[in-house]
Parts: sequence; structure tokens; C-alpha cells
Amino acid sequence: MNLFGGTINRLEQSINYAAAKNNAISNNIANADTPGYKAKDVQFKSILHNTLTSSIQAKRTNEKHTPFNSNLNSSYRVVSQPNTMYSHNGNNVDIDKEMAELAENQIYYNGLVDRINGKFGSLQTVIRGGN
Repeated sequence: MNLFGGTINRLEQSINYAAAKNNAISNNIANADTPGYKAKDVQFKSILHNTLTSSIQAKRTNEKHTPFNSNLNSSYRVVSQPNTMYSHNGNNVDIDKEMAELAENQIYYNGLVDRINGKFGSLQTVIRGGN
């Protein structure tokens, strides 16, 4: 039985993605002057597309068996960008791009937190009997 439904689980996964992206951006900013450091990015859209287009149907003999395509922990991936270089020391961190992505990710994260707070507020209203 899924007590919270799929929406809260998807919001949780989205918040985890936003947190991983924030960590990657923070590491990029912290290493902006580190020689040889290559910027990292978190990929989500390509993983989602691959999952949606190549789902494998596994035969389940019991309803308690976990389906093949329910791997929610790997919905994103951190990748390095080794082919670019913006400074003479081999570093490829563009601080302006990183700051813009940090602001965008923070807005995304705040929207997700507002949405999940609304979901829990609705549940709280139901638990109180509509009061």
C-alpha cells in the first residue's frame, strides 16, 4: 500500500535531483581556481528519456516482487565535462554560468518544497476532518 501516492514520491525524487545538482554546482564554484578541475553536471533528462523509451517488462509471479523499471534511486547521474577548457590551467569552470545555474536550481528547489508542503497541508486538513 502506498500511503502518499505517486506525487509525493516524484516530488521527493525531484528534490533529491535538485540537491545533487546544487552539490555539483557548489563543487564547481569552490574549484573555480583549481588547476585541471573539470566542471561536473547532473543529468536527468537523458536518463528519463532512456528509461521511458527502453522499459523492460519483467514477468512478476508475486505482486510483492519489485518491477524492473522501478529503480528510482538512479534517476539522475553526475557527469564531468572533460572536453572544454576556459583557463590556461586546464580548468573549465565558467563562474557566470555556474552562478546562473545555481539561481535557477534554487528557484526549482523552492518550487518543489512549496508543492510538497501543499501536499502535506492537504493531508493535514483531511486528518483534522476538514477543519
